[in-house]
Formats: sequence, C-alpha cells, structure tokens
Amino acid sequence: MTKRLLIFSALLAFSAGGLRQGARAEDMVRNEELLDKLVAAYPDFLASHQGNSLRWKDGTEMAFDDGKGGKDFAMRLDAPDLEDEFYVSYPVGRAGIPPGTDIDPGRVRYEPFFAKMYGDCQKAGVAGKLVDIVWLPKHGGKRIKITAVNGVAARLQAVSDELDRLPESFMHDLTPSGGTYNCRVIAGTSRRSVHGYGAAIDINVAASDYWMNSRAVGGQYPYKNRIPWEIVEIFEKHGFIWGGKWYHYDTMHFEYRPELLP
Repeated sequence: MTKRLLIFSALLAFSAGGLRQGARAEDMVRNEELLDKLVAAYPDFLASHQGNSLRWKDGTEMAFDDGKGGKDFAMRLDAPDLEDEFYVSYPVGRAGIPPGTDIDPGRVRYEPFFAKMYGDCQKAGVAGKLVDIVWLPKHGGKRIKITAVNGVAARLQAVSDELDRLPESFMHDLTPSGGTYNCRVIAGTSRRSVHGYGAAIDINVAASDYWMNSRAVGGQYPYKNRIPWEIVEIFEKHGFIWGGKWYHYDTMHFEYRPELLP
C-alpha cells in the first residue's frame, strides 16, 4: 500500500470510527515509513514490505510488530521486535545530550534481524565475512577487523581516513582503538553485542565514559562525555550511531545503523 493510500485510510478511519481508529491508522502510516527506511538502509538484503511483514531477498518474511502492545524499557531491551528499535528517534548532529531517562536511541536491537544479515558468531557465521582495514593510517596504521557485509568495512575505512585529517589534538580520543569484532554478549546481560556481528568499533577506552562505571545519584546516572563533536559527526556521516547519545551512555562506542539516520 502506498503512503498516500495509507494516509487516506487514516482519514477514513478517523471519520468512521473516531479517535481510536484514527490513531491506529496513524500508527500504520508511521510503520510504513519506518519499513521504508529499513529497506532503503539494507538494500543488499531487504526487498520490500507489505502490511506488517518485511520481505527479505531470499523470500523469507519477518514481522515488524509482534503485536504485544506497549512495553516498558526493560522489556524493549530484552524482548523487542523490529518496531521497538524505533521507540525513540536518534538525534543527528550536535543534539541529544544529555539524554533523558531511558532514552537510548539505537540500543534496542532485534537480534534475529542482525543475525540474519551478519551471521551468528557462535556458529562461526561471522568470522568469514570479516576483513582488515587500516585504522588511522597516518597515526599508527593498526589493522582492525570489521565485517564487509552491508559495506561496513568500506564505510569505516572512510571514517578512519576522514578522522585521520583532524588536528593532532583529536588523536588521543581515537587511538588506540578499543576493539571491533568480539563474539560476546553485552556486560551483565544475555543480549548479543553488535561487536559480535563485526559492525561496531570502540575508540580509545581511556578517553571515554561508560554508565556502568558511574554511581547513580538519586536513581539517575549523571551523564559524562569527553568525545568531541567533530568525531561524532564524521561517524554519523557514514552511517554509524554513537553510544554517547544514550542515557546508558557508552561514549567509546559506534555501530553501523543507517536506518536510524536520515
């Protein structure tokens, strides 16, 4: 169904059934737009969508909304569907910090979606897709491994080459790299890290801040960050989001998530 027809359906629903039906039709329009973004972001794998189904190029389909209704923050993290990944918008550019409580744009991930694209590292499905890139060739030129799937390696090399042209004062934030591929779960959880798909990089750990290393004050985690905007903007330009825009901040962390960016 085209976007114009969906909007027309929303208007009909509102006039025929009142506010509740109208709101439901508005959700349909929103989901249509989000599915458009997913298909555009991953053209090597996704073919199209219809209704609540995302269609892969191999002919399989994946539900966008699991129909479980409203979820609290913990449930979104531990039992999300594809729709939950968009529960809050990612703020591009010099915006979004400090984030509000439990505002973690991009931290919710539907694991079957990423495993289908990048592979399951526990079943040796990722390692064969990794390639070497040269991280900051003018400043040490260390080789790091990153997935070639979705062109991530080429995009990260472009990030590296652009970062390499920044003034020398930025290099402390970037080197040494804190790591890329690592088949592991996120600390304190059973959720797969994006590093396990080979689609993320941590920059210099010593220059970064992580929410679990902070002590809550009055039930809230005070926001901390030392990473300059210039670095964040270069990553975002090439399709990577930044963990510094999360309430549960991880300022060393960048992951390839083009569906969350314009």
